[in-house]
Amino acid sequence: AFLGPPEVNISSCLNCINVTIKLPTSHFRKNEKLLSLIDIYEELDYYITLKTLDGEHKRPREKTTEEIFNTVIEELYPNRNYCVSVTVTASLNKHSIPSAWKCITTETVAQQGYHTVAITGAVCFSLMLAGALKCMHAGGYILQKKSLPHILV
Repeated sequence: AFLGPPEVNISSCLNCINVTIKLPTSHFRKNEKLLSLIDIYEELDYYITLKTLDGEHKRPREKTTEEIFNTVIEELYPNRNYCVSVTVTASLNKHSIPSAWKCITTETVAQQGYHTVAITGAVCFSLMLAGALKCMHAGGYILQKKSLPHILV
């Protein structure tokens, strides 16, 4: 039986990539209950392959005893595109299907700063807009409650 492919999600951080891995499901049942790979093997190995412009780099083997876990690939270059693929193997089963490639661009300091500025700007603008509308309403420009003169009625 082949193991895989695992489910992989990635997000970028400063000079790093945060990788969340969900182990593939098994097809083994015990008393009608679908067993997880951890139930069967207790511990699994996983390899992360990082693809960059200058080729693929297979990272050292790591172990997991959890069904969903995450790891951070650090010391990467900022503002560069990286692709990640994960392969899961067990001590008794080396047949595995790697996950599909997931690609992302690592963040730079400027990018992180930009997100903060954009959010702060949006919040300030909303508050100013709300304040302006409140003043206009108080000044009677919007939603006038005064009744019409008798002639117009």
